Amino acid sequence: MKQQKYRHNKSIIKHSVLPGLFLLSIIFSTFSQSSLAAPWVPDLGNGRYKNPVIFADYSDPDLVKVGDDFYMVASSFNVMPGIPVLHSKDLVNWKIIGHVYQSLPFEKFDKPVHGHGSWAPSIRYHNETFYVYFCTPHTGLFVATAKDPAGPWELTQMASVELWEDPSPLWDDDGKAYLVRGKVRADILYMHEMSPDGLRLLSDGKVIYKNLEEQPVIEGPKMLKKDGWYYILAPAGGVQTGWQAVLRSKNIYGPYEAKTVLHKGNTDINGPHQGGLLELDSGEWWFTHFQDRELYGRIVHMQPVTWKDGWPEMGKDINSDGIGEPVMEWAKPDVGKTWPITIPQTSDQFNASQLGLQWQWHANPKPHWHELNANNSGKLKLNMVQNLTQNGNLRFVPNLFLQKFPAPAFSATTKIEFQPGGKKDKSGIVIMGRTWAYLSLYTDDDGVHLGMFKGAYEQYDDVTQLIEKVSLKENKKGRYTYYLKVEVADGGMSTFYYSKDNKKFTKIGEPFQADKGVWIGAKVGLFALNASVIESSGFAEFDWFVVD
Repeated sequence: MKQQKYRHNKSIIKHSVLPGLFLLSIIFSTFSQSSLAAPWVPDLGNGRYKNPVIFADYSDPDLVKVGDDFYMVASSFNVMPGIPVLHSKDLVNWKIIGHVYQSLPFEKFDKPVHGHGSWAPSIRYHNETFYVYFCTPHTGLFVATAKDPAGPWELTQMASVELWEDPSPLWDDDGKAYLVRGKVRADILYMHEMSPDGLRLLSDGKVIYKNLEEQPVIEGPKMLKKDGWYYILAPAGGVQTGWQAVLRSKNIYGPYEAKTVLHKGNTDINGPHQGGLLELDSGEWWFTHFQDRELYGRIVHMQPVTWKDGWPEMGKDINSDGIGEPVMEWAKPDVGKTWPITIPQTSDQFNASQLGLQWQWHANPKPHWHELNANNSGKLKLNMVQNLTQNGNLRFVPNLFLQKFPAPAFSATTKIEFQPGGKKDKSGIVIMGRTWAYLSLYTDDDGVHLGMFKGAYEQYDDVTQLIEKVSLKENKKGRYTYYLKVEVADGGMSTFYYSKDNKKFTKIGEPFQADKGVWIGAKVGLFALNASVIESSGFAEFDWFVVD
């Protein structure tokens, strides 16, 4: 098993990680109920693409070009493994190839710390090494380095600081290294000098920009140098209603002048901003950014870029006001050839020896939570992990096994074999956000049931509600096999179904409106828990998980 190193103040702690490369191609195979289909395909197959290029919550994206390859990273917040790394050959067709870390080396992340974790990473390539910089709200500034972007990565804590955010580096022509970053809710940008290897700060930082009237809520800076100018790309105006600003100066410490280069205009793309700007070998420039879609999270768009009078213009200037607006369809980037259509992984047959890269837990993962493909079973085994919040309130459950919503509308189906070992065991399929709903097999004093539940977090209260249940006949072998499905309509209304034969499905409960999480979109996936003070030997085995 590969090792990931974590370095803090020159001490190195090793912790095992999953191999970085897995599922490097989308596997199209037939199940009895449906074939695996791509939920959202941006490549139109005719030399053009449509936005978004990824209809999933890859928030705060940043990109780097290395040779003929493009790599993207995105925020993860509290979910693990963290900071996904995606690969593309044409900026349209993307696939997950790894994560920067499998867990964060702080005890607080052993439980869900909603909204914390990694914020707005940046990725760069320097001296044949990949660098990813990121901050967490309360544990500090980090840099991860790797020779292979799929991993393993070596993680270094550069500073134990409070409320820093959104760091981005620049190696200047004279070999000096710099780091620009923001401060949480401060509408301000700072510049630090770093050691040439990019691993240490050499200064406390200097304020280089603050203008609440012109560019309020400025954050997420990304730095580059072109034609003797220092440019800082910085979103402003807020996540849902903001725009993309660009700062420029002949001196890295400023003063900087600012210009808005992309806004909503007359389009339906709210808050188009925060992303990565790249130049292709063909001379084309492209900007990849997010749009906040509430329950779907911050989905990824891409805009063509032209340079005018020393400023980048993103999208298309429809109103001739000097500010670009997002395009919904455009010619694909000129990368010299056509590449196969791919999308980030979703469905999983659980036949591999390592977890699929589309899956994330809600906290630092623990080995006893699961077993995968043991004895070539082709199944995922989730153990009934104790969660002592009376009814198993999912807000506090770390071992939720989830993935991002992959499209405006989709269905997810799984085959579960439930083997309870206690009187408060639950396992099934879940839609998770600030509020949540799930369909599970579960035990209580009256036996084994199949039930649809809704839940929400209220301080000092566990508002987990059973909406409808079906009591099951006692099984002498102790195992209960069902097919569980959730259908998510455009807009997030979610309906649960169950079946014994994977052919005839019966609706259960009532429709549930999916809700975003804390800085993340809604997620879909699986879980298993025990809400009793008495430990359970129970578990559930999942044969496959199909997104269609």
